[in-house]
Amino acid sequence: MTALGLRVAVIESQVLFAKALCGIFSDDSEFKVVGDFRTPVAAPLQHAAPDLIVLDLDGQPADIAQTLGICKESAPKARVCVLSMNLSPEIMQRCLSNGAEAYIVKDISPAELLRAVKTVAEGQSYVDPRVAGGLLRRRSMNGGKPDIMELSAREAEVLKLIAEGLANKQISARLHLSEKTVKNHVSRIFSKLNISARTQAAVHAIRAGIV
Repeated sequence: MTALGLRVAVIESQVLFAKALCGIFSDDSEFKVVGDFRTPVAAPLQHAAPDLIVLDLDGQPADIAQTLGICKESAPKARVCVLSMNLSPEIMQRCLSNGAEAYIVKDISPAELLRAVKTVAEGQSYVDPRVAGGLLRRRSMNGGKPDIMELSAREAEVLKLIAEGLANKQISARLHLSEKTVKNHVSRIFSKLNISARTQAAVHAIRAGIV
């Protein structure tokens, strides 16, 4: 991040929505919009040298791997936030597997978008908990048992609920545990997975294919 703010490139196929996104970031002093593109193109992205790419995946002509590949190759230091209307866990997982640091569903408010992007700018990952939770629930219904490194069965349970967006108090009620016990489980999960934020828990597990 420079003294002038975090350099953001917006990739949105529709001009009207592109201008709206640029306006959201321009109105926040922590950001500086350095690019407004309809599709990811190598030369312009290289010239823009963004710290962060906000990519609206909907309407892009290329597939996910090619689209994200161009972004990553053209701006290797940039963190990529994918925007989409799609609540598909499979699409989210493909985005994460191809290098995206965030998967944000577009029915959120501008303020929520900024919070999510700032989370990514701070070096963390972000996924919409509704989508991450859907993936975990589906795998559970299909009989898949998690292989989450050294996590205990109870810690694996807590991890799934974190991914669904539940707070410690809600997890406590769901699992009939004290809130202090839940906090201890969360602390051990973070330590074992070497993470520092709840949004990273689901991202780590899904990207690694261990839940």
